[in-house]
Amino acid sequence: MQVRTTASLVSIALAAVLLAGCGDGAAEESGAASGKVDTDAPLYEALPENVKEAGELVVVGDAHPPYRTVEKDGEITGIDPDMWKVLGEQLGVPVRMEVAQSMPSILTGMQSGRWEAWNGPVQANPERERAFDAITWLQTRTTYVFPKANADGLAGDDAPCGQTIAIVGGSITESEVEKLNTWCAEQGEPANKRADYADTNATLLAVKSGRADFAGMTETAALDVTAADETYDYVTQTDEQGSGVSLLALLTPKDSGLGTTLYEAFQNIFENGDYQQVLDKWGLEPVAVEEPQINPTTKREPS
Repeated sequence: MQVRTTASLVSIALAAVLLAGCGDGAAEESGAASGKVDTDAPLYEALPENVKEAGELVVVGDAHPPYRTVEKDGEITGIDPDMWKVLGEQLGVPVRMEVAQSMPSILTGMQSGRWEAWNGPVQANPERERAFDAITWLQTRTTYVFPKANADGLAGDDAPCGQTIAIVGGSITESEVEKLNTWCAEQGEPANKRADYADTNATLLAVKSGRADFAGMTETAALDVTAADETYDYVTQTDEQGSGVSLLALLTPKDSGLGTTLYEAFQNIFENGDYQQVLDKWGLEPVAVEEPQINPTTKREPS
């Protein structure tokens, strides 16, 4: 499997916004899809004034295939660019993405006003919903990707025990590994060791180089890894092993004024079929949700 590296900071206009999107390739694109402001878009008037004045929405993400892959030429490909393309058509402004390397820097950057939204993957939880509006649009379980040659590291009901698991620091997988270790102890198996890395690419490199035995990640990412390279497999953490279904969210700062508008944009792309088209393109039907939600763990009203 070829693992691409990411620059420390990449800033480009999303190629998926500038080119024709997924679907049947209509002859005429919306203004936002062609890189221009479209004041007739369904939600343009609902945008905050600073976004209208800027003429674009500046968002952020980390290198996390299949959500975002930073190609050698700097182009960003993946689910996230495709999703922002159809959201941008609802909002009426082009979307420009900057790529950062860690969750702490992303959260801090959004709170300082550098970026206006992040499409995760990040779990919606009460702590995050105090500072951000969270709009959920995928669900997932934690999975553990491994080279098939490492299958003897699985214990009991196909779960790693006594292994080194590479994870993205600050991600949901941190708590999931702790729960898995509780299960391992109940089975009389040794606990796993956790090794933190900046992004998913780094976790896979750790496994490939032998510095880790497994890479913990969302099921969405595991589907992508194993589809790209048949020498890898993955196991899914079960309820018995301490894992539940997690709702994955887009985050936008509560003081951005974008929460309700982005939620309405997601509602629109669910209704018009664009959401389903993006998921079908990436083979993600197993992690689809029936409808988006906003601040589902606190039911807080968006700011």
